[in-house]
Amino acid sequence: MTTTPPALLRTAGELHARVRHGRRAVVMTMGALHEGHATLIRTARDLAGPDGEVVVTVFVNPLQFGAGEDLDRYPRTLDADLEIAGRAGADAVFAPGADEVYPGGEPQVRITAGPMGERLEGASRPGHFDGMLTVVGKLLHLTRPDLALYGQKDAQQLALIRRMVRDLNFGVEIVGVPTVREEDGLALSSRNRYLSTAERRTALALSQALFAGQDRHAAQEALCARAREVPATRARAEALGALGESRAAADAHAVATSAPGSAAAVREAARLVLDDASRATPPLELDYLALVDPSDFTEIGDDHTGAAVLAVAARVGATRLIDNVHLTFGSLGAAS
Repeated sequence: MTTTPPALLRTAGELHARVRHGRRAVVMTMGALHEGHATLIRTARDLAGPDGEVVVTVFVNPLQFGAGEDLDRYPRTLDADLEIAGRAGADAVFAPGADEVYPGGEPQVRITAGPMGERLEGASRPGHFDGMLTVVGKLLHLTRPDLALYGQKDAQQLALIRRMVRDLNFGVEIVGVPTVREEDGLALSSRNRYLSTAERRTALALSQALFAGQDRHAAQEALCARAREVPATRARAEALGALGESRAAADAHAVATSAPGSAAAVREAARLVLDDASRATPPLELDYLALVDPSDFTEIGDDHTGAAVLAVAARVGATRLIDNVHLTFGSLGAAS
């Protein structure tokens, strides 16, 4: 692991002048680094190997902030970022100014996210994903990596980057890294520092709601698996009853032939937690709760099998937060 401070680079020319050995892995950030970013950098270090290079970009992209959003107050902590990046294994930090990334001002030609970019986060923040993909595309060209790593907390962003790379033939491998959480379950975010003590207590409802939906999903999957395994006899009803599902046990045959899991029940379990938080002090103001297909971020139905994402966005005070968990319908469990 790197023990010396990473090189601070301000221009693409400085970055391109570096002699490359092995694979280059890039972690793109807007700065204000925390343990979630450090996990991305450590993963990049492992994937690049001892002979490779890890580059962390720090750039607060004005294109992905809408009117009234927190561009001006977004934290800028470059000195601390350099220290965190170095400890995690970065070789260089590329921190260009806006003039370096957009030398002619705001670009006239941009990457458009398409229909997937108009849903959920895109509906709440019009133009956000067009700005995000435009800067990611530019940074991929400027840094010229072999692989680039992004956190799964921004699930829709990750899906769109993968789609862009595939559709536009970028020669780079995209790696998703699981969400890092604090001990109380709150997903790590640079915006968490805005929360007061009371707001943070309310904000915990985001992860608690997702875990409630995840638990409901796991119980349904286990119930359906048991129903398929136990013969349609009194023993089946007793086995289902032992799982604490007396209502399902009353109609074991229906359970055995039902869909792998009820998406509606997963949504409802999560929504109950969020409804309670809406009455807290201060209240949680829900933006959306969605259970979607990760291939296009459209809502899934009760007959869905395969991967799904349970996603939530809400505002607590002046701070907007997002979170998600990944589920698999038609299996024996769920993964976060």
